[in-house]
Amino acid sequence: MQIVSDPAERFARWLDREAGIAEARIVRPLTGGNANVTSLVETADGPMVLRHPPADTVSDLAGAGIAREFRFISAIAGKAPVAAPVLFCNDLAVLGAPFSLTRFVSGTAITDTLPSAYANNVDTLDAVGHALIDALASVHAITPVPAELGDAEKARTFVGRQIERWRAVRSAHAVRDLPLIETLGVWLADNAPPPEAVRIVHCDYHLDNVLMDPAVPDVRAILDWEMATLADPMVDVGLVTAMWNRDESLPLGFAFVQRVSNVAGAVDGRSLAQRWARATGLSIDHLGYFQAFALWRLAAIVEGAYVLFREGQVDGPYERGLEQDVPALLDAARRIAAGEGMA
Repeated sequence: MQIVSDPAERFARWLDREAGIAEARIVRPLTGGNANVTSLVETADGPMVLRHPPADTVSDLAGAGIAREFRFISAIAGKAPVAAPVLFCNDLAVLGAPFSLTRFVSGTAITDTLPSAYANNVDTLDAVGHALIDALASVHAITPVPAELGDAEKARTFVGRQIERWRAVRSAHAVRDLPLIETLGVWLADNAPPPEAVRIVHCDYHLDNVLMDPAVPDVRAILDWEMATLADPMVDVGLVTAMWNRDESLPLGFAFVQRVSNVAGAVDGRSLAQRWARATGLSIDHLGYFQAFALWRLAAIVEGAYVLFREGQVDGPYERGLEQDVPALLDAARRIAAGEGMA
């Protein structure tokens, strides 16, 4: 038997033999998806997207995010806009890491400028916001929640467990004084509302993680499901609305996120949440709480990268930028929480 040493050739032969996908060729990397390697694959059956962990992070748990992502999009496909799943493989002998394949979706990721085919006006921004929240509502409308995605009863405690977890992590690994981590953490823990519902939750939902139709404001696919879980769907609503149409006169954490929406007169986050509520039939009574929670949780998570930077383990523009991004996120969470009654 011929031994094939080239991973790309092994991958192509395995796909042909085991999945009947012929003439597979890894063409080029695709942008987006910071945690995993994302590549375009041409095949006789059409273009596909390959996802796998970076080679230098492969461990027993390295494929967990890829496996989770594939499991969730398999449950969502046909009910909300996601790339069609093709296969998942956890045999390290094929490519050196667990991997997934999905159908390629052509689209545009919007950050700080609108696609050239879009009219550059407030009405267009409103349409983008509506498409973004409608796509999220279609995910949250999936009921009953498929049993294979997790324990729905445990999911009711997701918010409390996240607060406890990240308070503990940041207390144990601190390289600077961030008192709002604990101050906000205590308030969030003491005021967590019981979930009205448990749904599929993306956990990192914002405009940068969707592909839009390049011609008209419409979501073609929601990307990057490796953090997906079951929880109160307000976890997603809180994040996407807290970072929509922000006031640029204030310090902004991750200022690039949804920056295109920061335009006077464009639809605001609360209006998007109200649209979501009409689509799902669920309440947004605790919107402020979940906006504060989302920004606090994001700050607490990404502070871990800043810790690594300060310890000399990583050094890049993203990690250096966290010096300002994390305090700005915490301050925004504080302002929202103050409006909800935090002293």
